Amino acid sequence: MRIIAGKAGRIAIKVPSAVARPTTDFVRQAVFSILGERVENARVLDLFAGSGALGLEALSRGASFCSFVDESRQAINVISENLKKAKLDGGHPVKAEVVPFLKRDAASYDLIFIDPPYWKYYGDTDHVTDLLKSGLLPPRLATGGWLIVEVSSHLSSPVSEDFTLVARREYGNSTILIYEAQK
Repeated sequence: MRIIAGKAGRIAIKVPSAVARPTTDFVRQAVFSILGERVENARVLDLFAGSGALGLEALSRGASFCSFVDESRQAINVISENLKKAKLDGGHPVKAEVVPFLKRDAASYDLIFIDPPYWKYYGDTDHVTDLLKSGLLPPRLATGGWLIVEVSSHLSSPVSEDFTLVARREYGNSTILIYEAQK
């Protein structure tokens, strides 16, 4: 894996062994093509960060700040290594579970990436639906901000009273969902 574009473009990044499915270069390229100039000077939150590929790409393309949240110590260590290797400023890795982090965090973000483990089997946690219905995301999303969610293309788009689905784009087994706050 590598950072695709920006000041750290083409730099290879590590992926922790605990990450089963990092966002591919192809999907990241598509996401950042959609985001365009929204990334410039944005405050970013990368939930279920894994390797940090989404947040690293955002910082490389001009985001001013990114909090990387993951419950895995290995993931946080790899993100820290990736930030140093890419010489990117503004990255803040946080070892925490997502829900407790959102409950204590008071910051506002222009872009929030949500890329949890895919819901595959009955009984698995559907992190995306749970987060969309939790009421924890609206206070974190800045006015005009977007939630960018990656889910399995086999699932329908989760709905929420707090957010409107702006776009759904499928890329093989991955689907990118973009939400904005209800007006």
